[in-house]
Amino acid sequence: MQEDKVAREEEVRAQEPAAEEIRVTDRRRINLDGLNDEGKDESGASADAPSLKPSYVEELEARTRAAEQKVADVQSRFEQLRAQLQRETDETRQRLNRAAEERARRERADFIATLLPVADNLQRAVQAAEQSSSFDPLLNGVRGTLSQFESALVAAGVEPVVSVGAKFNPELHEAVDTIEVAPERDGTVTAEYSRGYKIGDRLLRPARVQVGRARAGAAKAVISDE
Repeated sequence: MQEDKVAREEEVRAQEPAAEEIRVTDRRRINLDGLNDEGKDESGASADAPSLKPSYVEELEARTRAAEQKVADVQSRFEQLRAQLQRETDETRQRLNRAAEERARRERADFIATLLPVADNLQRAVQAAEQSSSFDPLLNGVRGTLSQFESALVAAGVEPVVSVGAKFNPELHEAVDTIEVAPERDGTVTAEYSRGYKIGDRLLRPARVQVGRARAGAAKAVISDE
């Protein structure tokens, strides 16, 4: 019995297929120095890794940044030039306005100066007519004309220069002759031959006047008494 059992076990083992031998090869490498298979430092590999963008994209981005910087520079320069142009325009406008105002004043003064002889002739006509009573109508007409003319001068800003009874002022009066007067009236305008006029601070023409002069001895005596 025992022998039959052993024989059957050997027969079963003979019928079973032989197990295939599995062979495993370890291809892993030990990296003792912290280097990868290419012998490079892993930390540096990422830093030196090439860009994923195509070269033409990087070139376009660089050109875009350069163009934006150029636009900013041009805009800044434009603002500076615009501010400078505005200042120069304002200064030019003010200068032209002043020149126009001065030209208008000068032209008005020249025009009025041409009318002054008319006033002189009217004044002479009045003086001549006053010497004869037969010219009453003419005298009244001339007086009316003279009054209207003087009113027009006043409306234009023209003022007559005060002369008779005032102290002689060489900036306003032109001495035509002199007359002997009392010491206290020395240097006083005694008569007016033609009236002077001014417009604002500008003298159109000086008044032509007669100036009183005291005798030399009398004038010295007055000065000593004072």
